[in-house]
Amino acid sequence: STLHFQKRPMVVKKNKKGASWKFTLDCTHPVEDGILDSANFETFLREKVKVNGKTGNLSGVVQIARQKNKISVTSEKQFSKRYLKYLTKKYLKKNNLRDWLRVVASDKESYELRYFQISQDEESETDE
Repeated sequence: STLHFQKRPMVVKKNKKGASWKFTLDCTHPVEDGILDSANFETFLREKVKVNGKTGNLSGVVQIARQKNKISVTSEKQFSKRYLKYLTKKYLKKNNLRDWLRVVASDKESYELRYFQISQDEESETDE
């Protein structure tokens, strides 16, 4: 049984080596409404994404591309989807959009920027 344990990590390493991480950020709604500039957001990601603890170190490891209102991030090394969410929220905060937009996972490998659904039945009229 000792042999069994020694072999196991090898399999994991083999899978990790050939893997690539691909995530997409869908900014369609805010871009169409003109409150978010996807090119500006792309530049922000390029400047802020860290590789080996350094920003501006994307060289060949992480690719950031933009098709219209979707930004895709592809990485050869381990890349956390949550890190992308963190950076997106950081960008929204910087542009004071955090009160209007939220980052929602639309599926396993993509995030979408959605508006907060404000329910109409709140008593906002009585507060004033």
